[in-house]
Amino acid sequence: MKKAYVFPGQGAQFEGMGKDLYEQSPLAREIFDGADRLLGFCLSKIMFEGSAEELQQTRVTQPAMFVYAYAKARMLGAEFRPCAVAGHSLGEFTALAAAGSLSFEDALRLVSIRSSAMQYACEKHPGTMAAILGMEDALVEEICASIDDVVVPANYNSPGQLVISGSLTGIEKAVAALQAAGAKRAIVLKVGGAFHSPLMEEGRRELAEAIEVVPFAAPNCPVYQNVDGLPYTDPNAIRLNLVRQLTAPVRWTQTVQNMLADGAESFVEIGGNVLGGMIKKIDRNAVVEPTT
Repeated sequence: MKKAYVFPGQGAQFEGMGKDLYEQSPLAREIFDGADRLLGFCLSKIMFEGSAEELQQTRVTQPAMFVYAYAKARMLGAEFRPCAVAGHSLGEFTALAAAGSLSFEDALRLVSIRSSAMQYACEKHPGTMAAILGMEDALVEEICASIDDVVVPANYNSPGQLVISGSLTGIEKAVAALQAAGAKRAIVLKVGGAFHSPLMEEGRRELAEAIEVVPFAAPNCPVYQNVDGLPYTDPNAIRLNLVRQLTAPVRWTQTVQNMLADGAESFVEIGGNVLGGMIKKIDRNAVVEPTT
């Protein structure tokens, strides 16, 4: 069976994450210890013993999710034979490292730079996000475009579930307009900023400079990237798409649909348990194996 492996992004973290891996696997210990050395602080201690609030800090969450999911992928060993990989937002970095396009060290450095750049952008341009449920994507897009403030579609998670992103006033106006237009629910999310929106532009520029000097290799299977949901193996194209990702929407619905159309027979989520539910909403006949 052709298995597609998918990797979650920020939001899938949990208290104590990775502690069992560290205690049970020499390989995992090597990965966690290496991450601590590279980052210059004890990420593993925060992951194993930190509070939910500590884990929610962007500078912690993103490296933690990357290291945890990467370690789980490596621990699969010969079992890890994907026909394709994809990651949701931050998870795209894990997918690229797991598929051999980026080294662990380079990917972790980029994730660390990304998290710091996003935190800076969030502080300079306060914003938030909201989940819009039960409304056609085209109508959400139309209403967002009509708002006289920054607000854009950010995550196309599944049909009828689209997350929007923008300034605090832009999201407030959009939520009111979408509810008036018939959205089943419009929920402002507890996030630190307007991810995947134009308000991340300064962070995108900083990340782009870092990505420019990092070597990318051809992955050992197609990587379906967030910006358009299409498969890539060319290192230069992968690099450009990764830069665009920070201010562009995550097209997860299109990603899953394209993976299925291209022959993926089952999906395995590594490092979380959120993407499987989205995949079943995108295609109820999709085979989602137990999370790893």
